[in-house]
Amino acid sequence: MAALWRALRALRALPAGARGRSAGSPGAVALPRPLGADAHDEEPMLVAQRKNPDYHGFSADPEADVLNMRAVFLAGISFAIIFGSVFVHYLPDYGLQQWARREAEIQVRERERRGLPLLTSNYYDPKRLPLPPPE
Repeated sequence: MAALWRALRALRALPAGARGRSAGSPGAVALPRPLGADAHDEEPMLVAQRKNPDYHGFSADPEADVLNMRAVFLAGISFAIIFGSVFVHYLPDYGLQQWARREAEIQVRERERRGLPLLTSNYYDPKRLPLPPPE
C-alpha cells in the first residue's frame, strides 16, 4: 500500500506535460490522503523494527518484546501439551477395545468357575442348533 502512495506522489510531482493528456490539469488528481500517508509519518511497526531488528510484535521496548514473546510461547506450548494430553486421555474407547478386554476376562472367570474349557471347537452349542435331517 505504501508503494502505491509513493507512486501517486511521484505522479503528482511530474509536470503537466510529462503526465500525458489523460491526466488532465494538475489539480484534477486529488485523492484523499489517509492518516499516516505523509512522508514523515511511518507505521509504528516499521519504527519498532528499526529500533529492534528482532521485533516480535508485542512491544516497542526490546526487553519487554522478548519477555512477552517468551511468555506467550511458554503459555501456548504448555496449553497445547497439557490440554492435548487431557483430551487424548479422556477420549472414548476407540473400537471398544477396553470393553472387549473386560468382557473376555469376565467370560474366562465364568468358564473357570463352571469348570468348562476356555475354548471349544464349536462357537454355538450344537444341541441348541436346528440342523437339517441327515438325508
